[in-house]
Amino acid sequence: MSVIIMILLIGLLILVHELGHLGAALLFKVKVDKFGIGLPIGPTLWEKKVKGITLVVHAFLFGGYVSFPDDDKDSDLPQNSPERLMNKPVWQRAIIFSAGVVANVICAYVLVLLTAFMWGNLPSGKFDTYVNEIVAEKTQSVWQSGMQKGDKIIEINSTPINTKYAVNLYALYSAGYDGKVNQVNAEQNYEKLKNLNPAFSDDEIIPSGLVVKLISIPYETKIILSQNVLNAVELFKPVEVNLSDTQLKLRDELIGKKFLETTGNYTLKDVAYALTDGVKPLDITVLRNGKEVKLKTIYPDREGLIGITLDRKEILVPITGIKSAFSTSYRYLYNETKSMLIVLKQLFTGKIPLKNMHGVVLITKMGGDIINSEGIFYGILLTAVISMNLAILNILPIPALDGGYLLFLLIEKIQGKPVDEEIMNKVMTVFFALLILLLVFVLFNDIYVLVKPLFVK
Repeated sequence: MSVIIMILLIGLLILVHELGHLGAALLFKVKVDKFGIGLPIGPTLWEKKVKGITLVVHAFLFGGYVSFPDDDKDSDLPQNSPERLMNKPVWQRAIIFSAGVVANVICAYVLVLLTAFMWGNLPSGKFDTYVNEIVAEKTQSVWQSGMQKGDKIIEINSTPINTKYAVNLYALYSAGYDGKVNQVNAEQNYEKLKNLNPAFSDDEIIPSGLVVKLISIPYETKIILSQNVLNAVELFKPVEVNLSDTQLKLRDELIGKKFLETTGNYTLKDVAYALTDGVKPLDITVLRNGKEVKLKTIYPDREGLIGITLDRKEILVPITGIKSAFSTSYRYLYNETKSMLIVLKQLFTGKIPLKNMHGVVLITKMGGDIINSEGIFYGILLTAVISMNLAILNILPIPALDGGYLLFLLIEKIQGKPVDEEIMNKVMTVFFALLILLLVFVLFNDIYVLVKPLFVK
């Protein structure tokens, strides 16, 4: 039922977007041939003509369109008819093409505002994180740290902890013996190792049976995560290099040793790099009985776990009146939109790989899960965020999207005449094909994420 609710909510966004285009077209007395919900792929579920407009619902529901006589070469409407879209002034066409985006923005704000009034709260995006249980084996460092059940984690490695997955991300990226090292640290350790073992030259394969004195490396450099990473709008990419297979094998042999009897398979540099891959520290500060307590350093294991379960409580912003509802709704939508723009920038600059792009299938599943676990208000708020996402993506100056049409109108305004129709159609066709390929790729990503757990034991 929660998934069905999410499908209906997303369907609402598509309907709102297309109604925006339709409303603007009718406002400027532009002839509309067809109003479609879904894409014309597969069978038609329902069709009816109302006041000269053919209303259509397609089986492939995720999409929509408004069709004009300008799109139909066989249309009976005269080419010079004032009802044709192409015969309207540039500013009117610009409003028609951007009306769907405007409708989605308005819809997003209305959804947040309705939630504020109905719920009486809005999420702040900030979380308090408490230690629920310590479940690590008795040998793990968390037991020696002084951590206690009920502690509120307020800081890790000098970074305030106030986002939902901050603790998890710090532990994950601080996984011990992860096969990666900071190259600067490794080279520094190599110099120390050479001073301790001056007999061995650079890049020399150390003969079998010799003994190498090892330096003591208590732990690797602690990591610092940015606010964007903690807010899950940016991937953390440490400046590290991967160990070779030889270095990885050697690393496991060196743990806890002060001397190494060589086997003739590696250089002193291999030893230095293998030694550098150790544990990463987490310096955690907690709030206990109203006082800040700095714990002894904790070292996550190889899986990026520190051995605790967490209890997270989102900080809600109470709605105290009409003015509060409007201002808090605006701030909520502003912050969510800002996060989306950051993610979009990361995608375009390659900092987030394309394999992390997902679409409506996974969003519907996740939305259903959110409604199931968090309640309908969180589902409505997610719908508002998706509405803003649709608005942002559609306004991009990419042919085949609303922003692409606006780009052609801008060119027309600058050069004083319309863009050649044949050229525009060819560009639109190419980008539409690319858009379909992207949708297929994203659909594959969605399905892969959903079915992968079924095959992973």
